[in-house]
Amino acid sequence: MTQISAAKPNMDGNGMISSDDERKPWLTALETRVAQVEPNLSANRQALIREILDHADETYFLSSRALAKKYDLDPTTIVRTVQALGYKRYGEFAAELRSHFVARITPYALMKSAVRDKRSVVHHIEHTVEMDIQNLNALRSQLDVSRVLEIVKRIDRARRIMVVGIDFASSLSNLLAYGLVSIGYDAEAPAGSAGNLQQKILLLGPKDLLIAISFGRCLQDTVDSVIRAHDNGVPTIGLTDSEKSPIARFSDTFWLTSIASTSFHGSYVAVVSAINALLVACSQLHPQRSLKVLRRKEQEFRSRWYTPLSGKSGKRNSDRYE
Repeated sequence: MTQISAAKPNMDGNGMISSDDERKPWLTALETRVAQVEPNLSANRQALIREILDHADETYFLSSRALAKKYDLDPTTIVRTVQALGYKRYGEFAAELRSHFVARITPYALMKSAVRDKRSVVHHIEHTVEMDIQNLNALRSQLDVSRVLEIVKRIDRARRIMVVGIDFASSLSNLLAYGLVSIGYDAEAPAGSAGNLQQKILLLGPKDLLIAISFGRCLQDTVDSVIRAHDNGVPTIGLTDSEKSPIARFSDTFWLTSIASTSFHGSYVAVVSAINALLVACSQLHPQRSLKVLRRKEQEFRSRWYTPLSGKSGKRNSDRYE
């Protein structure tokens, strides 16, 4: 899988994302396969498959025998049902079931899965850090610097930059937007209601840029932002974790960063690293401009830094820092 890719949303005759594509639900590979063969399955097999998928947090880790025991069936029934879906072996089905579980996972399901493992708190701490390191290593091993530079140049060409991230991603959007402002870019991470967000997007044009950050199934408001921006001719970039996610599907370009974790909120270490790389690259495109902005900021905001109290007067001793 390429880490940075150019997406090509389906267009209608006017260059807008087609309404059929916009309404098309995002399906996992397993859901897609089930949808294709379901009309040819018996009612009992359809019900069994739906039960397995709807409770993936309880089934993705089970062997064929354990799955058969859970539903009080003969193991051969499970194997034949899997074969009816087009899989040669149960292991192939189990791998896609796990991917389905990860893609459809919710904070509750993640926490429930972690609690079921009955591991110690120490184990969870160590495993969380290990997952963070794995995500960083994946980012590093798949890094395509030339494609990162393409994103950076697209940011540099933009008149205005809007970064959209909601819930846990809001801290990521604020980090990217604030960092860009710090080196002279006109960037913003809108806060407030969905209505406020959509109104701001209507003010963007082809010379601007929208960067959307969302993962997994992706939040509706974030996806809607990409679609509306694209329909208005605004270039779009997505930061997401799967080339099949709605953000990747509708963005002009996307950068994949894994947030895989046993934590209920995901691991954003690799995403922060990607944002850091973007900020460093942007600052180095025009180093003198960056220095000028940072120098002015340092002079204007010098008083914001902590200075110890001076003696009994209670006044801050700022002279020593001049």
